Amino acid sequence: MGDFKRLAVWQKSYQLTLNIYRSTSAFPREESLGITNQMRRAAASIPANIAEGSGRGSDAELRRFCHIALGSANELEVFILLCRDLQYFDIQQNNKLNENIMEVQRMLGSLIQRLKT
Repeated sequence: MGDFKRLAVWQKSYQLTLNIYRSTSAFPREESLGITNQMRRAAASIPANIAEGSGRGSDAELRRFCHIALGSANELEVFILLCRDLQYFDIQQNNKLNENIMEVQRMLGSLIQRLKT
């Protein structure tokens, strides 16, 4: 697949990861080993798996790692919902992150479909 940094889905998921790190920096201190850590790990897992799959040298491997990345994206979506309900995010922040994660999920789904053919 070549240079993973050229994939739009990698670029979007990497930006999402940066946004998650920034957004969770203001979380309560008692969450540092809880939801903060879990959100950051799930977010970072998305571009990391895309990169790893891209380096494996076959469409089948990239597809497999994109499925893993999609699982991490789904996990992150749950954490974003949880943070909304715990009121850790304001409405604008929640809407932006939710929009970002849904876009990454769509892009991953599209790439997975493309790699099946």
